[in-house]
Amino acid sequence: MTGPLADDFGREVTGVRVSLTDRCNFDCVYCHNEGLGDTRGPMEPSDDEMSADDVVRFLEVVEGYGVDSVKFTGGEPMLRQDLEEIVERTPDSMEVSMTTNGTFLPGRAEDLKAAGLDRVNVSQDALDPDDFAEVTKSGAYEQVLEGVRAAVDAGLDPVKLNMVVFTHTAGYVEEMVEHVADNEGLQLQLIEYMPELTGKPEWNIDIGRVHDWLAEEADRVEHREMHDRKRYFVGEDADGEGGGMVEIVDPVENEDFCANCGRVRVTHEGYLKGCLNRNDDLRSMGEMTRAEIAETFEAVVANRVPYYGEYLVENDEGEYEINEEYLGTPSVAD
Repeated sequence: MTGPLADDFGREVTGVRVSLTDRCNFDCVYCHNEGLGDTRGPMEPSDDEMSADDVVRFLEVVEGYGVDSVKFTGGEPMLRQDLEEIVERTPDSMEVSMTTNGTFLPGRAEDLKAAGLDRVNVSQDALDPDDFAEVTKSGAYEQVLEGVRAAVDAGLDPVKLNMVVFTHTAGYVEEMVEHVADNEGLQLQLIEYMPELTGKPEWNIDIGRVHDWLAEEADRVEHREMHDRKRYFVGEDADGEGGGMVEIVDPVENEDFCANCGRVRVTHEGYLKGCLNRNDDLRSMGEMTRAEIAETFEAVVANRVPYYGEYLVENDEGEYEINEEYLGTPSVAD
C-alpha cells in the first residue's frame, strides 16, 4: 500500500463517494444527482450501473492508494438489492457510510450494520409532513421517521439528518436544531443550496446568516479538517453532555472549502470525477480492470483543481468565470 495520492495543490485524497444508482423514489426539488443533473430514468435496474464486482474491485484498488473511507450515494442507494453484499465486501480498512432518504432502512438497517456499515446520513428537510412533501414530492414522511429510528436502534449512530437550506426550508432550521438537541443519536447537517447545479438562483439564501445565528446559540464551536467545516454544539449541560451537533456544509464561493477537500467521486456508470461541480473532467474506468482503475484514479487525482479560486476565478467585476487554463481539460468524450 502506498500513501494517499496528492494533487498539485497538496490535497491528499483519502475518501471516495460512490454513486450506486441514479434511480430514486423521491423527486426532491433541489436534487442535482451528485452534480450530474436529472439523469433519472425508469426505476428498474439498468445495464449502465456498476456491478457489485465493479464497485468492490474499485475499492480494493484505491485502498492501495491510502483511501480509508467510502460513502455510498445515489440516487437512492438502497434501491440496490445487492447493497448489503457491496458493504460486506468493502475492504475492512475503510470506514463505510451511506446517504439515503431513509425509506428502506426499516427492515434493512440491522443487516447493513452487520454487513459493516458504520454510519448513515438520512435526508430530512422538515418535521411537518406537508412541508416535507412539498420539498421531496413524496408522501413517505412517516417511513423516513421510522427509518431514522431503525438506524439509531441498529447502532448506525450518530445518524446525520441532511437538510438542504434554501428558501423553502430556511424557516425550519430552528426546529430542526431543537430536534437533534432533544433526540440522542441524531446530528444535523445543514447543506448550502447550490444554485449553479440546480438552476434556480432565486431559491438561494445567505448561509452566513445561519452561521451567525448558530454561533449565538451554540455552547461551543469546532472546526473539522475536511473542508474546514464548522461544527456547532447546541443544548449541552454544564458538563458538556447532551445536546446536539450541527454542521454546515457550505461550498458555494468558498475557497477554504475547496482547499480542504480530500474526496473524489464515482458515478453510477463507472466514471471518476475530481469535483462535484464539474462534469467536464469525467474519466471512464473502461472495462474496470484493476489496471484501468489505477490508471484512471491516478489521472483524476493529478488533474484535481479547487473549484472556487482556481477553476472558477473572480474577474474584475467580481463575477466568477472559468479559468482559461482549464478549458481544454480531458473529458469523457476523449
